[in-house]
Amino acid sequence: MFDILYGVVTHERKTHGKWRKNRASIDGILPSQGQIGVLHNNTYSPSSQAEASSLGDINNRADGFHAYRQSPGGLGGSALDASSASLNSEDEEIDALLDEPIELDENDYKGKKDRKHPKNRPVRAKKILKRTALVLLILILAGAGYLGVKFYLVQKHLFHGGGKAPVLASSCDGDVPVSQLSKEGDGRINILLLGIGGPGHDGPDLTDTIMVASIDPVTKKVDLLSIPRDLWVKIPHDGYQKINAAYPNGKEASSAKDENGQDKDGLKLLDQTLQPIIGINIHYHVVVDFTAFQQAVDAVGGVDVNVPEQLYDPTIAWENHYNSVIAQKGIQHFDGHKALLYAKSRETSSDFARAERQRLILVALKDKVFSAGTFANPVRISSLLDSLGNNVYTDFDSSTIKCLYSEVQKVPSSNIKSLDLVTPPNNLLTTDNIEGLSVVEPVDGLYDYDRIQSFVRNSLRDGFIARENAQVAVYNATNTAGLATQTADTLKSYGYNVKTVDNAPNSTNPANTTVVDLSKGIDKYTRHYLETRFGVIAQSKLPTGTGINPPLGTSFVIILGTDTASNNQ
Repeated sequence: MFDILYGVVTHERKTHGKWRKNRASIDGILPSQGQIGVLHNNTYSPSSQAEASSLGDINNRADGFHAYRQSPGGLGGSALDASSASLNSEDEEIDALLDEPIELDENDYKGKKDRKHPKNRPVRAKKILKRTALVLLILILAGAGYLGVKFYLVQKHLFHGGGKAPVLASSCDGDVPVSQLSKEGDGRINILLLGIGGPGHDGPDLTDTIMVASIDPVTKKVDLLSIPRDLWVKIPHDGYQKINAAYPNGKEASSAKDENGQDKDGLKLLDQTLQPIIGINIHYHVVVDFTAFQQAVDAVGGVDVNVPEQLYDPTIAWENHYNSVIAQKGIQHFDGHKALLYAKSRETSSDFARAERQRLILVALKDKVFSAGTFANPVRISSLLDSLGNNVYTDFDSSTIKCLYSEVQKVPSSNIKSLDLVTPPNNLLTTDNIEGLSVVEPVDGLYDYDRIQSFVRNSLRDGFIARENAQVAVYNATNTAGLATQTADTLKSYGYNVKTVDNAPNSTNPANTTVVDLSKGIDKYTRHYLETRFGVIAQSKLPTGTGINPPLGTSFVIILGTDTASNNQ
């Protein structure tokens, strides 16, 4: 039995059926002839002999502590009865053992967890590794939980829902049932991107940037179409103005009491103004102010842009450390502030040139956001969520944004194409002055958007039509001259591969248009779109008596009736 007091261990022995306390020693230290003190009732007190010891005696002793040695009748004896002062032979043997240094066995060694013991090192190493792994796991889970909660809060603020693209509503992997697509163009995802000044700027809700990002999930391509902010248009209920006034006008006229409702009304009025001009539907909207744009660029560590030519603009030099050169030619690394200056400068270049600069930055930002360096860095993710959540409005929902992320991630930058309405041979817009205002208008005349619509729909071709690329032949079986050409032009504007335009040999002036599917059902999307457009069910064989003999390779034959002539009037 061991009784440890103040680091001193006393040993007990059983003699004649009773436990008796023996002389004390200290674990693991050498025995000594000199006595420093005695134990009385397990309590240390210095002895008179210790007090009388000379300094020379101490100096002659070995360094370190020494175990107590007792002699019968001498000082330092235990406080026992006098009759027990003489030890029997058994006691003497035990005393001799107690005077020897105590050596710990293997179990005692392990109990003291001595780090220098060679057999104990692997055990301790495993424990350290386990504890380290546990700490790292806790940190990772805590960080993931923090980002998860943060994303949830941002999601509630950012993803308001309301937008809808048929190709995403029915499937996220491009395998869309034909019944979910009602008309040409439903195979794409069209997102209207709007840039505004935001609080603290003149005209904070004027749309300084108007851009359509059209995603083709079938062919994995993206087209960016810029709309000039100074395009002179007719805004429903508001008369003739620049198109950048439609969004703030809609917000101002809104009866909604909350800001989200006002945003929706502003976007609705802008859609009503823009969609008839470009001839395509807008499925989703993103409104970003200058602060969000700048913070987003900074959050991903800046962007790298290949500047095609030096940008010189003294009108905003005060924002560029009084340097009129906003950007040098060549590869440039922009932080958020520099990227914003490059995107908004317009006084020394055209509005069209500025739109191209904005597209360059948008592509660079896309590359950086989807890079491994961004998504592997929780600090950048957190900063990006902050910038998006505080200064951005969208009508995505959470499931839609997951699909969009998946689709856009698959699109290489080489498949992102910039479009505008001023570059030859598609120079469809020009500048003018109306009521003292510098404006942009169609070259074909105010409010004449036919060629603009044809260019946009051809450029933003439905992915399913493009993938099948079925050859189409159009025949006019009516008495209406030019009907086949007119119909063919409309079909071409939607991306159909029209190869033949002619009059039917036997013009019977039928009441209804006929669509014939010679692809044997292979080109199911093209068939569905044509059936929907002409309101008929496709036949599998050419009707007799028409005299029509389409060229080899034709997949669809359209025989026009008087119903089409009436619809085109």
